[in-house]
Amino acid sequence: MDAHKLVKMANDIATFFESDPDPAAVTDGIAGHLRRFWDPRMRRALVRHIDEHGGEGCKPTVLAAVAGHRAALVPPAN
Repeated sequence: MDAHKLVKMANDIATFFESDPDPAAVTDGIAGHLRRFWDPRMRRALVRHIDEHGGEGCKPTVLAAVAGHRAALVPPAN
């Protein structure tokens, strides 16, 4: 997966949710969208980019959403 493309997509999702004045609603909305509409491979690749490259290029709200909902976005392997 191209991390730069995933970052751009995640940032676009964040831009939509950032119109909500409630920070918790913003991070919940971003994480919920990623969980519902992104393939698990895409979510794992985004988390790997955050872990390995500090989330370079990601908006702070994307980083907060992944940090706060990590277990739901990337469940442990069986």
